[in-house]
Amino acid sequence: MTTSPPPEPSTTVLAAEGGTLSSIEEAINSTFTPVSEALSSFIFAQITVFGVTFPWIVGWLVVAAAIFTAYFGVIQLRGFGTALRIVRGKHSKPDDPGEISHFQALSSAVSGTVGLGNIAGVGVAVTIGGAGATFWMILCGLLGMCTKFVECTLGVKYRDVHPDGSVSGGPMHYLRKGIAERFPNAAGKAVGRVLATAAAVMILFFGIAGGNMFQANQTFAQLRTVTGGDEGVLGSDGAALVVGIVLAVVVGLVILGGIKSIGKVTGRLVPAMAIIYVSACLVVILLNITTIPAAIGEIVTGAFSADSVAGGAVGALIVGFQRAAFSNEAGLGSASIAHSAVKTRRPVTEGYVALLEPFIDTVVICTMTALTIVIAQTQFWRDAQATFAAGGPRPDGVTVTSESFGTVLPWFPYVLTVAVVLFAVSTIITWSYYGEKSWTYLFGKSKGSEMTYRIIFCLFTVVGSVLTLGSVLDFADAVLFALALFNIIGLYLLAPVVKRELVEFRAYLKSGRVEDETAVEAK
Repeated sequence: MTTSPPPEPSTTVLAAEGGTLSSIEEAINSTFTPVSEALSSFIFAQITVFGVTFPWIVGWLVVAAAIFTAYFGVIQLRGFGTALRIVRGKHSKPDDPGEISHFQALSSAVSGTVGLGNIAGVGVAVTIGGAGATFWMILCGLLGMCTKFVECTLGVKYRDVHPDGSVSGGPMHYLRKGIAERFPNAAGKAVGRVLATAAAVMILFFGIAGGNMFQANQTFAQLRTVTGGDEGVLGSDGAALVVGIVLAVVVGLVILGGIKSIGKVTGRLVPAMAIIYVSACLVVILLNITTIPAAIGEIVTGAFSADSVAGGAVGALIVGFQRAAFSNEAGLGSASIAHSAVKTRRPVTEGYVALLEPFIDTVVICTMTALTIVIAQTQFWRDAQATFAAGGPRPDGVTVTSESFGTVLPWFPYVLTVAVVLFAVSTIITWSYYGEKSWTYLFGKSKGSEMTYRIIFCLFTVVGSVLTLGSVLDFADAVLFALALFNIIGLYLLAPVVKRELVEFRAYLKSGRVEDETAVEAK
């Protein structure tokens, strides 16, 4: 995912010590620190279950996912085949309202969730929670598929299709319009407006900070590392500015074309980065093929064992759930902005497509990372587990993962660099769109308004490459997860609307009209 919420360690680099850059950064951080600490202390407040502490927001997300799974009859499993058919173009027509195909909508949304957390965050999870955390991470990812189904169905249901054919959707739209529709009184309309405005502000702020500046910072940090660090070609302060400008130009060229351009780019970029990273995982796994049964056994038994580093089976469960919840964004509502732009007349079709997103992000990519680490069994990983168990610091997740790949691929840091850059660029592009839709919701939709936002967004890409602004990013993380508090309340209230859409679509599939329409299209 794009964020780096507690308790994962910070992986950002600092601005140069001393000088103007450092002074600017210190001034901004000192201003934001009190606000950031206050909000973070609430959103990421720890609760204790059987002696294991974890942020309450994780429980809020996981409980909602479990409730929706039961309410919709395990739609993520029963509807998986339907989802694949829809992605391939089934039940779609060229004249359907919207801007992009189901596949492009899925690619755009996945590009916003897959990031450094899938590499570094998983390394931390399987070190603290042991191999068993992988089992619970997979389960949480499967549950989160249903939450995505609900929020993305609503995103299409209550989207605005503008006269020029462009589309605006997301939580700010379905919270305002959906709640007002279900509760058609003054109170319902007021609550909907307040929740919608808060959602727009939160998404806009995170889009510029966490979805943009943090990713730019990580891109430069990784590039500098593989080119020799402080002594390399990117070791000077000026190099950060140059990389930031290049990154801003690349992003700007894409986002100027709007969601159609974004969909085309992510439709190529997401499969490319997934293939590169998963292929690297498969190399390690297949070259250790004889150890796969033992590794799977360690994952399953570790999920229910009392030997987890973080506190037995419950510790493994909490760590696994936490990693999955922070990775796939199910429950935050942000992905529904991209999914809302899809070409369709039936909102629930995109709900089906959206449930594939946590599967790709968590069940596939996060699990591949975890399995690679467990199979590699590096000494570094074992030492990191022992250090943490003895009360030492949390491990560097990137190093845990990189060392695992290094057992087979000594040149993996370069693969990791390519993966991080691709993940970061795709995340920046997608979050630019999320932020733009929030911007136009708050300040109005016009060519001038949209261009103003895009220029501001690209300028902050450069700023993110040069300055870390740690307190600003911590505040952005807290703001994004605060969105889950309001969004899930709205999902509970609007779940019956999604159920009606689902019932109508199933009736449509059983009616035989699907075959009739397909025959007409063939002619």
